[in-house]
Amino acid sequence: MYLILKEAHNKVGLIILFFLLAIILFMIVRFLLKKPFDRQARVVSLVGLTIVHIQFSLGLLMYFLSPLGLDNFSGASMKHPIARFYIVEHPIGMILAIVLITIGNRFSRRKKLSSDKIYKRVILYYTMAFGIITYLTPWFLWS
Repeated sequence: MYLILKEAHNKVGLIILFFLLAIILFMIVRFLLKKPFDRQARVVSLVGLTIVHIQFSLGLLMYFLSPLGLDNFSGASMKHPIARFYIVEHPIGMILAIVLITIGNRFSRRKKLSSDKIYKRVILYYTMAFGIITYLTPWFLWS
């Protein structure tokens, strides 16, 4: 069970990076072409929100089932960089990224703002989240 969950979490993580980059580029192109922030843009923003929340659910399961997660929490593991990464840095950073994407998606639903302001905010929040996710992805394990 754990190995299947771990593999799913890793694969979905790569898919998320691809989709977030595609969503950011989509929003930038529409912003530069002065397109209105319409239903299509809202759906694309919602896709980004949905996939990161699915990944969050997998990550939450991993945190409680993995031997590197909550079971490994101790004062000694805080001194070990890889253990600290899995116990504290990765989960907190990913939660921050999810919060940023959620905030960005909330701006996409605001009717009062102009399309330019919505695009700018969605691009800003999604790009910050993309940066955090990219930075806190354990690339060192996949080499």
